[in-house]
Amino acid sequence: MLPFTLPKGMSRRHFLRHLAHRVTLAAPSLALAHSLRAQAAELSQSHRSCILLWMGGGPPTIDLWDMKPDAATGGPFKPMGTNGAGQINQQLPKLAMQMQHLSLVRSMSTREADHQRGRYYMQTGFVPSPNVQHPSYGAVIAHELASQTADLEIPPFVSVGGMSEGPGFLGMGYAPFQVDSRGRVKNLDMGVDLARQSDRARLLAVLEQRFAREDRGNAASEHAKVLEKTFLLMTSSQMEAFRVDREPEKVLQQYGDTNFGRGCLMARRLVETGVPFIEVNMGGWDLHQNCFTSLETKLPELDKAMSALVEDLVQRGLWQNTVVLWMGEFGRTPRINGNAGRDHWARSWSAVVGGGDIGGGRVVGATNEDGTRVTTESYSSEDLMATVCHAMGISLHTTFTSNNGRPMKIANGGKVIGELFG
Repeated sequence: MLPFTLPKGMSRRHFLRHLAHRVTLAAPSLALAHSLRAQAAELSQSHRSCILLWMGGGPPTIDLWDMKPDAATGGPFKPMGTNGAGQINQQLPKLAMQMQHLSLVRSMSTREADHQRGRYYMQTGFVPSPNVQHPSYGAVIAHELASQTADLEIPPFVSVGGMSEGPGFLGMGYAPFQVDSRGRVKNLDMGVDLARQSDRARLLAVLEQRFAREDRGNAASEHAKVLEKTFLLMTSSQMEAFRVDREPEKVLQQYGDTNFGRGCLMARRLVETGVPFIEVNMGGWDLHQNCFTSLETKLPELDKAMSALVEDLVQRGLWQNTVVLWMGEFGRTPRINGNAGRDHWARSWSAVVGGGDIGGGRVVGATNEDGTRVTTESYSSEDLMATVCHAMGISLHTTFTSNNGRPMKIANGGKVIGELFG
């Protein structure tokens, strides 16, 4: 209980976060600073978040999570045991020590093996359509968890290190806010003082209102919402969440001084701030040639950053309210081509998921001896999305109405992967 009345319009959570930050900077009392940070952390734990680790290009999951060392096309890597179920690539030793928190879904079988279509399908649960733009994971989750973002000045959907699928018919209020791995936002710094920015904002608001009165659709009102949030963001202390360089050197080294490492660290900071959805991009997985020499570099980077993220979330008490999902747009062929690479393959591949209500240390599903087909019940993009939403307490009975008037069921009516729960 706070010993005084908060200013009008300020919640207890908002006050504690800002006061803890200011006390830490001034450091007049270490005990008080520690107490306030602890209370702020406790409040942040009541908020749910999802982190999507997006592997752009389609990673060869047969070389990571579902290895076939006895198959002729199993590749040169060897598997190693983990402290969960199943084996993974020996080039992922740090992740092997965190697998009690994560589970492998080895029976993904999806329907799109083209990059653009596969990305859209995996991030929305729908195949592309010329008639409607469907909302992505980030937009859906930000929309459904809107009640927890009353004090949030940062946009509820943040994409780190790359582009993401958009908000579709949910509107620009749920569009991804794109930053690089150092927290830099293109065109956010206008290079003028706050008073002049405010004058410009008022002038623009007049123009936007005039345009909206001409009944030209919802573009003007949606644009106005984005601008309002942008100006609020520019003056918000919550922008500190993007400043990964403020972390101790030990923490920076734990995650790795790479774009993906800094992105994962930023994701943890954004979870602590209360952001519902964060996507961290790690591209370069379109390995049609020199697949295995490329993995020699990529796997240690993935191993360091992802394991640090999981360990950090667990140690800070955030794991129970944070779902982590690792996937790309599809897998890659069990067959090795003439360029020592693997091609696109959506028929049988793996995803990794953990946190929230999802049980860790499990392996769901299986493929045959050479990885060419799923031998158990297969799961789709819709099923994976339904599982993530269910793990976050989002009702799968939710139905949206698209901009052409059609009802759209959340996760496109996918089924929950039951083996991950209970």
